[in-house]
Amino acid sequence: MLHIGGARTALFNWLYARHSDGTFLLRIEDTDRERSTPEAVDAILNGMRWMGLNWDGPEIYQFARAERHRDVAEQLLAAGKAYRCFATAEELNEMREAQKAAKQPLRYDGRWRERPPGPEQEGKPFVVRLKARQEGETIVHDVVLGDVRFENSQLDDMVLLRSDGTPTYMLAVVVDDADMGVTHVIRGADHLNNAARQLQIIEAMGWPVPVYGHLPLINGPDGAKLSKRHGALAVEAYRDMGYLPETMRNYLLRLGWSHGDDEIISTAQAIAWFNFESIGKSAARMDYKKLDSLNGHYIRTTSDEALAAEVVAFLERRTPPVTLSEMARDRLTAAMPSLKERAKTLMELAQTAEFLFSDGPRELDEAAAKLLSPEGRAVLAAVLPALEATGWSGPALEAAARTYAEGHGLKLGQVAQPLRAALTGKASSPPLFEMLALLGRTESLNRLRAYAHS
Repeated sequence: MLHIGGARTALFNWLYARHSDGTFLLRIEDTDRERSTPEAVDAILNGMRWMGLNWDGPEIYQFARAERHRDVAEQLLAAGKAYRCFATAEELNEMREAQKAAKQPLRYDGRWRERPPGPEQEGKPFVVRLKARQEGETIVHDVVLGDVRFENSQLDDMVLLRSDGTPTYMLAVVVDDADMGVTHVIRGADHLNNAARQLQIIEAMGWPVPVYGHLPLINGPDGAKLSKRHGALAVEAYRDMGYLPETMRNYLLRLGWSHGDDEIISTAQAIAWFNFESIGKSAARMDYKKLDSLNGHYIRTTSDEALAAEVVAFLERRTPPVTLSEMARDRLTAAMPSLKERAKTLMELAQTAEFLFSDGPRELDEAAAKLLSPEGRAVLAAVLPALEATGWSGPALEAAARTYAEGHGLKLGQVAQPLRAALTGKASSPPLFEMLALLGRTESLNRLRAYAHS
């Protein structure tokens, strides 16, 4: 899945590339073959497309470049900057247990660093390790966090090739960045330690050092690390709950980046304004109320036609998919000015609009059934002749219902509520008389008559 944190990282990279008239590259890091299923890759690509984060050129698949990664490891071996380590799993376990007992940091002790293999190692499995610097320090010049220093004595000789000859992630990303011409690496702060190690490979190969920026992580509303208990983690889950891509771009931008007091920032503004200086150094917190409020804003400001298309696409993604007829789509678009005023998500909007999607008497929900008690049905039956006799427009229908209510000592709501329940099957709806006019005389009267009897 495309995690919400990964989506924000992708967004920041995309904004900076577009702001700088640069190139936004997409690489699928699929060296972990068990996790890199076609479904997992599709989830990432679909999440990126839905977010509107278009990439330049074809996506690169890391696993397909394994031969190139091995070639770089061989170059490092030939230059004496890497070495073969024949330590067995049992030996390494013993080493770690001894370090634990001595309360020492757990790291490879370099036992094969200066030891040439002898005849007894012939045909035995080995890994290839980087011969890392042991003295001094490695400095990560970070555009978000400033200079971060690592003592080289704390960085062990990491594995570049596993014993089966497959390259590790740490080697693969450095080689791919160099070959793809990556100038800026913007990623989560959980990769900060990796940067110090990867720098040593870059320097050993004499490659240009990219600009690093490590983003503070996203926490849940309670300040703890974002996890399933806080709600959805995948971008596609937010899509399926009815959030708009514009909302997610705006919301994720503001999770750790600011432009004065601006909360609503269009994508065009974000591209124009984006910089590294305005990225915060502390973790951001998810705020679901703010997300709902922002989505409500984008729903209200989206054109009726575009919003209707979003609802249609939302319904078609459901399980099982819901396909709207041309009539239903026309009604949905016509009702959109009223529907979108109160909705916070496309799901809410679709649920409110459900009564428009098909013809015939509605099935009543619990609240509507209460309104259509015997008394409610009697009011419905009594007001129907007044509605039948009037011109079929919103204002005319409202005037007829109001005249009937006043003539019988009732408030307008006492007449409107049974009408609404019969028309929509629910106790709440967009403006009643507008909806009567939109559905038309024949369809409206058909629904009302189904419940109009004393």
